[in-house]
Amino acid sequence: MQVLATPKLRAPSIETVSIDLGERSYPIHIGQGLLGDPGSYDAVPRGSMAVIVSNATVAPLYAAALEAALKSRHRQVELVTLPDGEDHKDWTTLNLIFDRLLAVGADRKTVLYALGGGVVGDMTGFAAASFMRGVPFVQVPTTLLAQVDSSVGGKTGINHPRGKNMIGAFHQPLCVVADLDSLRSLPARELRAGLAEVIKYGPIADVPFLDWIEAHLDDLLAGDPAALRHAVRRSCEIKALVVGADERESGLRAILNFGHTFGHAIEAGLGYGVWLHGEAVGCGMAMAAALSSRLGLLAESDAQRLVRLIERAGLPVRGPALGADRYLALMRADKKAEAGEIRFVVLDGLGRAVLRGAPDDIVRQVLAQHGD
Repeated sequence: MQVLATPKLRAPSIETVSIDLGERSYPIHIGQGLLGDPGSYDAVPRGSMAVIVSNATVAPLYAAALEAALKSRHRQVELVTLPDGEDHKDWTTLNLIFDRLLAVGADRKTVLYALGGGVVGDMTGFAAASFMRGVPFVQVPTTLLAQVDSSVGGKTGINHPRGKNMIGAFHQPLCVVADLDSLRSLPARELRAGLAEVIKYGPIADVPFLDWIEAHLDDLLAGDPAALRHAVRRSCEIKALVVGADERESGLRAILNFGHTFGHAIEAGLGYGVWLHGEAVGCGMAMAAALSSRLGLLAESDAQRLVRLIERAGLPVRGPALGADRYLALMRADKKAEAGEIRFVVLDGLGRAVLRGAPDDIVRQVLAQHGD
């Protein structure tokens, strides 16, 4: 995969990465002090109603600042506050958004703003894709995981008890506003979980970035602003390149799910919210690296290198003892599965990810090593 040049600066403190999707193209603004700056939302049409969707944790911290910024653009600004947590990413909570949109008289020009982490972003995007068959929305991610992954690319949805993100739609935002200042309020566990999605970009697409993460991991864990800025920007650059080439995951985009087949099984098997998504992905990457090695695609030394990095980031590398049969059953429900065959994102050497099947007996060996 081609390494992109540093993106053009929009302003001294703001960097912009663009997702090229023709008429659905949009900017990702990265910087400090963006959330409450009206200029961050220049891509949004003026005059329509705005509905901010947030949760009980994030809304008290940032909703007032966002509302103040939007009042110069929208004739009316409303707030919907959802319960916090992956276990609320379901139909019941989604309907709270629809209930409020109908109660305030929202129309097809109403703009939804997703203020929060990945759960809020996925649910707001799905609501926007569905309400009146589609209304515009904006991503304002406040977690590291959302800034580097879930807010970018237009995947929206909710969970089903039998599988994560199994109900949803592709719906691209008007823009993404990634305010690095919001990361200061992240608990250490959430920061570590976000680093899992940062780490994945190195082994799938950019070995120099993997080298950089290893060298600067302590800075990232300490919340160093310069390190976080680079991590967010580079992650968004890589994801923008992949999504621009394969918006609806017909091929290349599947590589972004490195570690997710195992990780989603962990989340569904334990119950949503027991492990954070990034924790499950971190463990899933350790499993996927081991699978890559057992398939003869990745040197064992490189697989161990990834495991050591994941451990250094404070993420688990051994999964819960669900039992190999349960893991396999859950992974057969994964969206990448074809005719009951589990399809894994594996590494054909560092920097190159591919999608392929694997014999159950080899998967069982991996689970014995890292999970079952």
